[in-house]
Amino acid sequence: MAFAMGQIFQRSNPSHISVKQSSQPLRSFKPRTNSGRLTCKSSSFCIENSDDVGKCLKEFDPSVPVEKAVTAPSSWYTNPAFLSLEMERVFSRGWQAVGVLGQVENPHDFFTGSLGNVQFVICRDGSGDLHAFHNVCRHHAALVASDSGRKSCFVCPYHGWTYGLDGVLQKATRLGGIQNFNVNDFGLLPINLAIWGPFVLINLDNKDTTSEMENSMVVGNEWLGSSSEILASAFINQNLQHIARREYTINCNWKVFCDNYLDGGYHVPYAHGGLAAGLNLTSYSTTLFEKVSIQSCQSAKLEGKENFDRLGGNAVYAFIYPNFMVNRYGPWMDTNLVLPLGTSKCQVIFDYFLETSQQNDKAFIERSLQESERVQIEDISLCEGVQAGLMSPAYNSGRYAPQVEMAMHHFHCLLHKDLVKS
Repeated sequence: MAFAMGQIFQRSNPSHISVKQSSQPLRSFKPRTNSGRLTCKSSSFCIENSDDVGKCLKEFDPSVPVEKAVTAPSSWYTNPAFLSLEMERVFSRGWQAVGVLGQVENPHDFFTGSLGNVQFVICRDGSGDLHAFHNVCRHHAALVASDSGRKSCFVCPYHGWTYGLDGVLQKATRLGGIQNFNVNDFGLLPINLAIWGPFVLINLDNKDTTSEMENSMVVGNEWLGSSSEILASAFINQNLQHIARREYTINCNWKVFCDNYLDGGYHVPYAHGGLAAGLNLTSYSTTLFEKVSIQSCQSAKLEGKENFDRLGGNAVYAFIYPNFMVNRYGPWMDTNLVLPLGTSKCQVIFDYFLETSQQNDKAFIERSLQESERVQIEDISLCEGVQAGLMSPAYNSGRYAPQVEMAMHHFHCLLHKDLVKS
């Protein structure tokens, strides 16, 4: 599946600080109904022990510069009430990446997913238009779709209510004698949907939905801020096609995985010997934007590697707050989406894209994916070990290495800012 950017971002003046140094479904709002008459209640998450969460937030001061700051406390990673607050104030607001266009490439394609307690379905109708809906039957709340695939309509497995891929209720069984029922009031509830490059995004904010085309025109600025054009140049290539997907369930808080990604290559020489050999870590640099951080590193010249060059001349790693990562190296681009599954469990979904010039080189593809898999297994071990340490009474908070971990500090400051908002 090839893709083009189109006119999906607006020009902006970058403002940043530079410091040297196939497809399976994603597991992961006042939307109106088709008639606009009946609206959905706003997304809500149960937040218990709010006083305790307030203490957790007070243990981190975002105004302290990275050179003097202590890291986010362990309670951010172990307190269930803290995760509830994150689901309400981080994941239910703003644009969230949930999939790739290859999952809904053709009419009647669909995939499902969840984000906290929100169940969603993304589909392409018979006319080729994309839609996002709450995956909840309007009769008695059963899920109308599961997994991914192709359908001409969604038939609720509970009582047979049938919906078109445009969300309209087409059939409601055994309603003889019902009064005050308007079929137009009982379509699937829509969710704001946008496309940026090959990525599918949804927005669960409690507001009216607008068209996918309108959203896609502005999502670059709203999602990426002043880094929009830089990321488009670095990561979007019409010759890239989706090659593979890998999914991992990790026994750690979702932020542990993000922290590991954001340590500026600090852990690479100690945990990833094979990867470190291909990188010139002295060239590592980090650039911070509003809600994005970009890390880059030049590749090292390798001898005796049978001319196998997976990384190319330069590797670029972009973290898009709160939980999406895009990596560009050699002919490859891959993405990492981390989804909370609980206080100490998350799912990480990798999507791999490859330039068309290499897509017939099966040996190169297989070896590249094996190399990536090895790095992920090493990272899983690290992250699960960190989670175990965070749950120990021996640890509360640590320190940042200021010349390499500024992106991690930036992430924690953004999170704190969102969590203190009402």
